[in-house]
Amino acid sequence: MTNRPDAIVDAHHHLWHLGAGRYPWLQDRYDPQAFFLGDYAALQRDCGADAYLSHWPGIRVDGTVHVEAERDRAESLAETAWLHDHRARHGFPNAVVAHVDLLDVDHATHLRAQLRYPLVRGVRCKPRIANDATHDVRHQPGTLQDPRWRAGLDALAANGLAWDLRVPYWHLEEAAELIATVPGLRVAVEHAGLPWDRSETGLARWQRGMRALASLPDVHVKLSEFGLPGAPWQRASNVDVIRHAIDTFGAARCMFASNLPVSGLRASAAEIVDTMTDAMAGLDAGQARGIWRDNALAFYRITLDGTVPHAGAGQPSAASTGVQA
Repeated sequence: MTNRPDAIVDAHHHLWHLGAGRYPWLQDRYDPQAFFLGDYAALQRDCGADAYLSHWPGIRVDGTVHVEAERDRAESLAETAWLHDHRARHGFPNAVVAHVDLLDVDHATHLRAQLRYPLVRGVRCKPRIANDATHDVRHQPGTLQDPRWRAGLDALAANGLAWDLRVPYWHLEEAAELIATVPGLRVAVEHAGLPWDRSETGLARWQRGMRALASLPDVHVKLSEFGLPGAPWQRASNVDVIRHAIDTFGAARCMFASNLPVSGLRASAAEIVDTMTDAMAGLDAGQARGIWRDNALAFYRITLDGTVPHAGAGQPSAASTGVQA
């Protein structure tokens, strides 16, 4: 039995059109030393519907979740508006994780503005993090101990919005401490908690953080972006990481996500799917379908209405104009 999918819901990807807005990291401040996957020049081009769908020949894309793409923060609402126009023209995304500065004194006003758009299901606002696992920035402004987080996350919970949490593995236990103080907050841990250190010590720390987060029933995890800083794709190690994440959270709280086009810097979509399929070999068909598709539909409250992206049976929708894997 194989758990290779015939249909997916992609719980995390990005789109952008560089003529439609400002993306400082792509247009103004190219800095491969600061980017976790190094040289990202291949991303400095438009990534639209055809580019995205061209990655999935032979796999039906039933829906997608777009996560804010670091557009200029003054244009966060404009990004959401652009994505709704994209949905009207191309049938996806089916849910939007927008950016709102949850530490801003006026975050409630910004949340209300985002909620005028019907696809908004969550917010990604990144905490301040340490540069690596050896440094400690606790209690500094913007870190997970900043008391302003509580008000912002309370507002998300009150409005039925999820928090997409992106922190590397050395901050996972701190994140669990904060999330435990916000009743009713649903959280999606991005990129499996970014286990960048695959040494015994590094993995042990990642596992402690994942167990702490999994002890909170409203925390889910995205199985995505297993690329490593300064290293090539490592299928065997990635399979082990995925299996541990599934064992820790349970299949019902895991969602497949591509992180396209960023993930293409390390692996093709086909390689990502093959790696996931290997890791899910011990699951039954229902569990696998949940991870590939149904869990994201439930978490992001997506109702499929027949207007969905579809690359066709083995045929890309058009020539790609975006990053090539």
